[in-house]
Amino acid sequence: MRTFLRRMSLLIAAMLLLPVLAPAATKTAKFNVTATVQSDCTIAATNLAFGTVGLVAGNVDAISTITVTCTPSTPYAIALNAGDVAGSTVDARKMANGASSMMFQLYRDSARTQVWGETNGVNTVGNTGNGAPMEITVYGRIPPQTSPTVGAYIAQITATITY
Repeated sequence: MRTFLRRMSLLIAAMLLLPVLAPAATKTAKFNVTATVQSDCTIAATNLAFGTVGLVAGNVDAISTITVTCTPSTPYAIALNAGDVAGSTVDARKMANGASSMMFQLYRDSARTQVWGETNGVNTVGNTGNGAPMEITVYGRIPPQTSPTVGAYIAQITATITY
């Protein structure tokens, strides 16, 4: 017990000899955190697949979706080109299978009366971004025509967003 009391006494004495820390002075600084949000958009599209057709005696319709996300209050317009098949124009689009071709068209409206093209303010689709994804439907149609050669037909369309 004496040893314990002696050790406690030495511990208390050592603690009393430790320097007492005086409160330190403090100062502060403030700084700004900044970012500039600029107008920006993204665009993505799903394939437009007409499926399997035989004799093209009547209209064959299909749809595709373009998804656009733009910063809030950013106006935009979406244009669709004529496609990559030789001889295609916005008014007379074609799919190809080698040297054979098949006519089709892309429209801005479900009645399929407004051809979708590349001239802003004339035959494009526009809106204003809200920061959330917006889906725009592309209405496709293969019109009645002399049935082309059997095989798989394809055209690649480029969707361009201007903002």
